[in-house]
Amino acid sequence: MQKEFIIAKLPTDFCHASTVIETPNGLLSCWFGGTHEGNADVAIWSSRKLNGEWTAPVKLADGKESNWNPVLFYNGEGRLHLFYKEGQQISDWKTYVLVSQDDGVTWSEPSEMVVGDESGGRGPVRNKPIILSNGCAVAGGSIEKGEWSAFVDISSDECLTWKKSAPIRIKGLVYSAGEKTAESTIAVSEQSFYGRGVIQPSLWEGAEGKVHMLLRSSEGYVYRSDSADYGKTWSDAYKTELPNNNSGLDLVKAPFDNCLYLVCNPVQANWGMRSPLSLFKSEDNGASWRKLYDLESEPGEFSYPAIIANDEGLTITYTWNRKNIACVSLTKEEL
Repeated sequence: MQKEFIIAKLPTDFCHASTVIETPNGLLSCWFGGTHEGNADVAIWSSRKLNGEWTAPVKLADGKESNWNPVLFYNGEGRLHLFYKEGQQISDWKTYVLVSQDDGVTWSEPSEMVVGDESGGRGPVRNKPIILSNGCAVAGGSIEKGEWSAFVDISSDECLTWKKSAPIRIKGLVYSAGEKTAESTIAVSEQSFYGRGVIQPSLWEGAEGKVHMLLRSSEGYVYRSDSADYGKTWSDAYKTELPNNNSGLDLVKAPFDNCLYLVCNPVQANWGMRSPLSLFKSEDNGASWRKLYDLESEPGEFSYPAIIANDEGLTITYTWNRKNIACVSLTKEEL
């Protein structure tokens, strides 16, 4: 296992919520940072790994309101997309996108992903979309308005247009409007402590057309939902065996063994500690999980992982105490 830090000198007071992708020119990572999560000066930053070294951070997007949760994704034609959220209120933020024709060297001007959207954000809310066996791109989204719910957006035209699924919820969950669900010292925007449900899906395709998601929840466990029709319709969210601290998770289906690899904080508490940060493996399409490693285990905040895979192994990035983005590489022999 190899661990390194992406940022030699942090240009902002904090950094958080990384995304990572492999390009022909090396790894590319993005994150958001500014004076404090939710402040208007929070922008999207990026760094590229060239000749074994990460470049100095460069600001890619800085809207008038706070920017959040960048997501990097290649569409089926090889165009690189950077999705991100903009808005002071999470419940009302919008999704914007930059497009690169040269693997992230240069970028288009930002445009709204779904023009006129007032739903609280379309497309990928935090984790990477996937391309299904039928060629469609599927992005996991969610809405944080009282009772939290998830959904997917599906594109059949290389991310030009998107069709939204029905909401995915925990059946029977009750949330009282305005109820604060937790007290926490985690440095998130105060508005995050209101609401209950499931958000931030991470997706994979098992058998052809059988699509699945794991979801962050407020209920002490990771939840799951399943689709049998390429993501068009979904089951109610249901509890898994995995603990969850109401913080981000991410998974990938690895090409070298077709197993699932999941990174999360296995802490059973709403707004619980963001340590340890652990890597799990499933050999049965997510029915059961085995812990492989604790990537971090000391006190601190180690959160919001992003994980990708190639034929040789895994690459994982995550927030390291909001002062850096850590990058861990593991070979397939280590897994």
